[in-house]
Amino acid sequence: MVKRYLTLISLAEANDLIARSFAFTPGTESVPLEAAAGRITAAPVFARFSVPEIHLSAMDGIAVRSAETARASEQHPVTLTDAVRVNTGNIVPSEYDAVIMIEDVWEEDGKYTIRKAVSPWQHVRPVGEDIGESEMIVPTHHRIRPHETGALAAYGVTHLDVLAVRAGLIPTGSELVPLGVRPVPGKVVESNTLMAASVLQAAGASARRYPIVVDDYDLIRDAVVRGVAENEILLISAGSSAGTRDFTADVIGELGEVLAHGVGIKPGKPVIIGRIAGKPVIGLPGYPLAALTVLREIVLPLLARYGLLPPEAETVDARLTTSLHSDIGTDEFVLLTAGRIGDAWVAVPQSRGAGVQMSAVRANAYLQIPASSEGVEAGGTVTARLRVPKRTAEEVLLITGSHDPALDYLADLARSGGVDLHSTHTGSMGGVLALRKRECHAAPMHLLAPDGSYNVPYLQRYLPDGDLLLLCVAERQQGIISREGLGFDDLPEHTFVNRQKGSGTRMLLDHTLQQRGIDPASIHGYDREVTTHLAAALSVKTGEADAAMGVYSAARALGLAFFPVATERYELAMHRDTLEDPRAQTLVETVSSDRFKQILRDLGGYVTDETGVMRELRAGQPPQG
Repeated sequence: MVKRYLTLISLAEANDLIARSFAFTPGTESVPLEAAAGRITAAPVFARFSVPEIHLSAMDGIAVRSAETARASEQHPVTLTDAVRVNTGNIVPSEYDAVIMIEDVWEEDGKYTIRKAVSPWQHVRPVGEDIGESEMIVPTHHRIRPHETGALAAYGVTHLDVLAVRAGLIPTGSELVPLGVRPVPGKVVESNTLMAASVLQAAGASARRYPIVVDDYDLIRDAVVRGVAENEILLISAGSSAGTRDFTADVIGELGEVLAHGVGIKPGKPVIIGRIAGKPVIGLPGYPLAALTVLREIVLPLLARYGLLPPEAETVDARLTTSLHSDIGTDEFVLLTAGRIGDAWVAVPQSRGAGVQMSAVRANAYLQIPASSEGVEAGGTVTARLRVPKRTAEEVLLITGSHDPALDYLADLARSGGVDLHSTHTGSMGGVLALRKRECHAAPMHLLAPDGSYNVPYLQRYLPDGDLLLLCVAERQQGIISREGLGFDDLPEHTFVNRQKGSGTRMLLDHTLQQRGIDPASIHGYDREVTTHLAAALSVKTGEADAAMGVYSAARALGLAFFPVATERYELAMHRDTLEDPRAQTLVETVSSDRFKQILRDLGGYVTDETGVMRELRAGQPPQG
């Protein structure tokens, strides 16, 4: 019998269902003060003693009786015979009620002369000025901020009662291997519960990861029984879909109740919401980005009902670079890279594949396409929810266009200068079009023109009115990557993997094929496309293709043979006014640095004589530089 989702409810209905179905009674625990930062108080915290506990001097000076200074003035100085010298923080003897700063005192032969009267308690820190014994320091459900631990210590607090929501995490799947074990084909490292634990702990919950449970009904059942007994919340990773080895829903149903199986969110639709012994049991989808969506949109709101305070995302209004179409009836969440260009924000969508974890690594924001919408068109304004502080997102420099392995090293070097380089690999022509629409700061390109020159003719054609700069990254070797040392003329006899249309590598390939009279249709795999040099080289290394066109550094990185075909100029194009941005200045300085040039030489296949050289391209004028 084919398994089907029991229900498919909306995200709002799912969160309402959770709100109605549980008591949300958190546990409590006592933690030492040094471990309290970030935790949520379970009860009000009171001062154990007053601060200060006795009257203290607030200044260096003399302690006096204020009444004895009443007649003092510039015209009628008063000499005090009964006063005592005190320093800041000293106890003020009980017979005195004021302190005069030493700068306002003339001392001679043990007597003190003053020329100004003082009021009672002047420059005296009275008992309990900071806080009084038994006074409340912080209330219940207060997140302890790091600087507050100092005040709590000063008021005599050594331990605090804090909310303790224990969450158990059970990974299931016979295909899983533990962290640190390199998986063989068909196996994957168990990473979902590690990610979930980090998310839960950041929200103030404690997380306990249980050992991997293989796809065996009885073993999963036993693990769930234990997990429910030992925790307030239980998350079961994988087994929530409709495969023949997906047991999570059946186990929850046997031990308790499946409240919902299937929520109208993408990614994350197979999520299970269950209840066992009155406790929430959530079945997470196996795909990492689907699990992340469920954690963010369902589990974190659930934790908030226990009194925990998950962080709220800042938002920016951003212009979307690519159209996103979505199914009516499903709330879809799309990861983004958001960056500020001038005074406006731009949002570049990441891959929407639920298993592509690097999308989450590269993204610094996300958007929600509501269930009532069919999507968002390119150029439309969206609300981007930042996954980092706004000030961190403002460090982003958007690089859109041709891929090169050296960009990773460039990004690493630029980071020390306070710039966060985010690259999107759309091919050289994709970068030119993004530059024309002001949707990137710089566009890497290597477009070969019919006259044998690089880049300038395309910029003059697509940005004829542009005032542009071309920053040379390097001259680099392109050629045939293979396992067996294949040459260009060997391509018709072997399988091939190509780069995407509009990429400079694809244009170089087509140009060379035409020169040599080779019909692209004779190359098996010519229509199969990948978007990076490393992806092409990896296809060759794994045997999916015999050959690919790519840069030497990609072949060398994967230990593959390389047959050179051409040396090309790889440059970053940008609008001239972009250089007014300090982030762009850092980019130029980083490209021009000796450190980056050395990295290029170490990678191999790059000539650095022109690295850092700038060419100017003004509307209606020949290129300069």
